[in-house]
Amino acid sequence: MLNFSKKLSSKNSNLVIFVDEKGNFADAKNKIQNSVKSKIQLFLKQKKRNKQDSEIISFDIDQLSKCLLVKVTKKNEKNYPEELGSNLYNNIKINKINTLEIYVDSLKLDNNQLVNFISKFIHGFNLKSYSFYKYKTGKKNIPKSDNIICVSEHIEKLKKNINYYKAVEAGVFFARDLVSEPPNVLTPKKYVEEIKKLKKLGLKINVYDEKKLKSMGMNALLGVGQGSINQSFLVTISWNGKKSSKKSPLAFVGKGVCFDTGGISLKPARFMEEMKYDMAGSAVVVGLMKTLALRKAKVNAVGVVGLVENMPGGNAQRPGDIVKSYSGKTIEILNTDAEGRLVLADALTFTEKKYSPKFIIDLATLTGAIIVGLGEEYAGLFSNDDVLSKQIYDSGNDVNEKVWRLPLHKNYNKLMDSPVADVQNINYSGGAGSITAAEFLQRFIIKKTPWSHLDIAGMAFSKKAANLNPGGATGFGIRLLNNLVRKNYE
Repeated sequence: MLNFSKKLSSKNSNLVIFVDEKGNFADAKNKIQNSVKSKIQLFLKQKKRNKQDSEIISFDIDQLSKCLLVKVTKKNEKNYPEELGSNLYNNIKINKINTLEIYVDSLKLDNNQLVNFISKFIHGFNLKSYSFYKYKTGKKNIPKSDNIICVSEHIEKLKKNINYYKAVEAGVFFARDLVSEPPNVLTPKKYVEEIKKLKKLGLKINVYDEKKLKSMGMNALLGVGQGSINQSFLVTISWNGKKSSKKSPLAFVGKGVCFDTGGISLKPARFMEEMKYDMAGSAVVVGLMKTLALRKAKVNAVGVVGLVENMPGGNAQRPGDIVKSYSGKTIEILNTDAEGRLVLADALTFTEKKYSPKFIIDLATLTGAIIVGLGEEYAGLFSNDDVLSKQIYDSGNDVNEKVWRLPLHKNYNKLMDSPVADVQNINYSGGAGSITAAEFLQRFIIKKTPWSHLDIAGMAFSKKAANLNPGGATGFGIRLLNNLVRKNYE
């Protein structure tokens, strides 16, 4: 837990001071010892003389402690404080610094600006500090915010702001943990057990097992998992933060393929281990619901996740099979590796029918084509509603989880027509793989509910560290959707 104090330690402390572009800092209450202050001022003069212009630079106060000077510029980027905090984490990790005193009031801003800036700064630090070393033996000496003291006269305001961001971080970290788990551990059944733990936060959890799903006619979802020895499930997670309201809930739907071999349409062996990440869309939904509960969001929302494992085997679904979906529409299976859309097809129709939501947003690591088009910078956005699309786009820009809208059109849609069923699960003839996948999903929005699909295949996992991610599972989408809810629906 982050600690707070109104006083700086007298000795043996690694001190963080914020300076402006001219090298000035505030100390209205004279909390910095005169001897330390003199060293800081002398160092700043030498730094200016030597034309050192690093964002973060440190020097030894004595043999046991350092001073880290963080230069704060007048940048207008919304995510600047978070990225500055992320950079501080990188610095102390490289220099193996495990304890810090952040002198908040050295930042030359008015009170509200200061509190907002520092809250986001700590948020960026925390997001960057995530690690998944659960399966590594030996001691892990990783800097954490547990070893940070914020020194300020504005403790109560800081705590309130930071507690909000802690709720967001808890959701992001939960999603990252889920995505990082190996597939022999996070089977669909184990995933259900992890979701059930969220009941203690006030979330209502309903689990539909294979027997129930069969009786409901969820044959598209079940078909994906029928080659695996692990059972398939559909799970709903409900948060009622506006108990007096009878308005329709906000709905979030996630693809939860705990491991994807491609089924009979087997993937290449190289990099197949990365297919444990194919449940990342569901992890975002679960993480978001945890965040909404922790921060007691004044909104009614439901998360729906389809949890399956796509394996080859004697009972596996075959190319050429035809299944009847929950909607009643029949689907010709041309490629068993286009499985996520089958899971989502049933989950989307179920969500629309059961909850009559205000909108539905689904998330999935759905296509490799979206990575070809947008790389690891933007998620693909597809929607039948311009207002919802703009809200998602703007919310993503606010927190630097960017999306780019791609078109839906009847000429793309007809590429998904099957000669022997209502729809086929892949388009072989016309390219546009991400768009035609979205067109497939749109067919299972029966009542024209406002709907958006986020293809996060390029964003859910990164082999390189970037922005606020240390590398690996990112939790992309939780901050975006939480901001969407907060800005527009509370």
